[in-house]
Order: sequence, then structure tokens, then C-alpha cells
Amino acid sequence: MTKLPIHSFRSALLLAVLLLATRLLMAAVEPLDKIVAIVDEDVVVRSELDEETAKILTRIKNRNINLPPMATLERQVLDRLVMQKLQLAAADRLGISVSEDILAQTVGDIARSNHLTLAEFRQTVEAEGISFRSIREEIRSQLIIRQLLDREVLQQIRVTDQEINAFQGREGLTLTGRTEYLLQHILVSVPEGASAAQSESAQTKAERLVQQLRSGADFGSVALRESDGRQALSGGELGWRPTKQLPTIFTDVVAGLEKGEVSDPIRSPSGFHIIKVIDYKGGERHLINQTQVRHILITTNEITSNQDAKTRLAQLRQRIQGGDDFAALARSNSDDQTSAVNGGELGWVTPGDLLPAFEDEMNKLEIGQVSEPFQTEFGWHIVEVLGRREQDSTEEVNKAEIRSAIRERKFEEASELYLRRLKDEAYIVIMLDET
Repeated sequence: MTKLPIHSFRSALLLAVLLLATRLLMAAVEPLDKIVAIVDEDVVVRSELDEETAKILTRIKNRNINLPPMATLERQVLDRLVMQKLQLAAADRLGISVSEDILAQTVGDIARSNHLTLAEFRQTVEAEGISFRSIREEIRSQLIIRQLLDREVLQQIRVTDQEINAFQGREGLTLTGRTEYLLQHILVSVPEGASAAQSESAQTKAERLVQQLRSGADFGSVALRESDGRQALSGGELGWRPTKQLPTIFTDVVAGLEKGEVSDPIRSPSGFHIIKVIDYKGGERHLINQTQVRHILITTNEITSNQDAKTRLAQLRQRIQGGDDFAALARSNSDDQTSAVNGGELGWVTPGDLLPAFEDEMNKLEIGQVSEPFQTEFGWHIVEVLGRREQDSTEEVNKAEIRSAIRERKFEEASELYLRRLKDEAYIVIMLDET
């Protein structure tokens, strides 16, 4: 009989041991971590799906929403996990990450916003049967995804003055009307490049859901079971939204709905939307207190000390109180060249326009009163208040809000398209039914 060399025998023995160990390991892992989805070079395993589903179940129960069949819920949760994997992979390719310091700060902010200490927040989370570690990692993932969307979507959005003017022209008469809505939302999606038959099928489904809702079906339960929207697992809740931040296709529709009413299906590139108005708020005027003020500034340097500047301003104040013209003295003495040419006038200022220390001194004065010398980071000042008024800044505030709202609308629509492209370009295999 031919004998194997010693090194060959040892290699064969090692290979046999490795094969046995691999089989034992697979046997131990397989019951817990079967693959339920392949996402490009990553996978979603059963333990991830179970953990995320448990968290969602806890949140749903706290909202008193009727649960859909478990298979439906798991599919919704799996879809979310798949999209999360795609976005985190895209962020990783761009080098986007969140440091431990930023994560800890964010977790602390969330605790404080709920009027809890960090320890109390942890206890609250774990009392619901949720791992605090998993909550921290979920927060990290959301921060990374937000950075991704900011970079890939938000930073590409531009809002022109023409768009603002068009918005004002279209909605300027509604300033005293409804300014905020509390909404719920269902999306019946339509694939990009859908056939006529696919579009008709989606429309038929949306119309059927509207009939169910108008017949008394619970909106949250229907959204959880049927919606393809990102808020499906929250019962379709969109929360309070300013009117100007609603997607354009919703604006005219919700204006004609009363509390509790459900819209007809609303067509968009992503599919058919159904909206329910839970509540709304009326408009408010934006009144601010403005102050007309002028000042004289003396800056300090190697030649002019703090005491020199203070003494010089005290002398100028005495001259003003003796009858000298403030504007003339400002033009010849103030180191603030921008205001000096206007006699020291800063015009009508709004709270927040000036340094806090300057505003504090200004707010102590009566009209026509000149302050004692005081110091800010720019140097030493004396200030005179020329007038005060209550200004209706609704138009200015409204314009700023419109710019933000248009950007938010564009962001929501562009985000949906970005995520759809991300999904269309990915290799995804769902294996949930095989488990």
C-alpha cells in the first residue's frame, strides 16, 4: 500500500477538520440568520428583520393602530431595511460617516427633547424590550442617510426669485387662511415607465381604498397594510405641515377638504396618493418690535486703550447733552465708517440684527436718550434711540418661509426619484417567502 507523505496526511486531516467545523457552524447559525434579502454585495438576515419588526410592533401598539397580517408587516419592514442598506452603501462610497461625539450629542438631544436624562431615556427604551445599542445604531444610520440626501439631493436644489414670486402670486391671498395641516397619507406606487395596464390597476386599487376609508375603515391600519409610502409603518402620518411645505400636487386638494375628509386619488409620477385631513390651523400675522438707532464707535488698538476710548465717548456724550449735533459728531469721530457717513444711523433694526450686548444697552433706553459708554467685541459705543415701532413683517417672513417651502417640496420630490434610481440600479433578491 502506498503511504501518504506526512505533510499530505496532515493537510488532509486539517481539511477534514475545517469542513466539519464549517458544517457545525452553519448548523448553529442557520436557524437564526437565514438570508431574507440580497442587496448588491450585502444581505439582510432573519435576525435583522426580526429585531426591526419588533421595534415597529412596539411603536404601532403605542399608536393603537390595528395590526396588518404579519406577512404584510414583515414585507414592509424588509422593504425599509433594503432601502436603508442601499442608502448606507451609497453613503459609504462617498465617505460619509458619523463620529461617536456627534452620535452621543444627538442621542442626548433626543433625550432632552423628551424631558429625560440619558439614563432615563435608556431605561425607557429598554423597558419596551428594545436594545439601547440598536437604537443608537438606528440614530447613526438616520444621520448618515440625512447627510447622503443633503449632499446628493438638497445641495443640488436651487430656488429662484421667479419661483418665489409665482408662489406668492398663486397663494398670497391665503395668508390669513389655513397655514398648517395635520395629514395622513397613502401611496399606491406605479413603476417608472409603467404600462397602461399597470397604471389602471394602481388607480383601481387607490379608488377601492378611498371607498373603504370613506366607509369608516381606519386610515392608519389601511396605510400600514396597503401604502407604498415612506410613512406606511407610521400609519401614513405626515405630522403637522405648513401649507407652503406641502407637495404642490396636494395644495389645492387639501384646501377643499374639511377635517376628517379623505381625498380622491391624486396622480403623480410616483403613483396615486390619498390624503386625509386630520386638522388644520389658521394664519397668524408676524409682528416685530423695531428700533431706530444711531451710534458712535471708538475702536481700541495699540494707541487707543479701553480707558481712552471710554473717556473720549464720555466727553462726546456730554457735548451731545450740551446741545451738539449727534450726527455731526458721529461723522467726525466714529470708527464705524459705514454708519458714520449717515451720521451714525443704523436704520430700523430687528431683534437679532445686532450684537446681544449692543441690543441689551439699546433696549434700556428711552426715545431720545443717549447711553453711557459701553463695550462690545468691536470696541466702545454710545447709542441714541431715535424711535420704536411695531412692524408687520408678515410679508418678509412669508417670503423666507416660501423659499424654504419650495426647497422642501423640491427635496421631497427629488428624494423620491433619487431613491427610486438607487433601487432600480441595485441587484436585489427578496427571499422572504423561502424562509
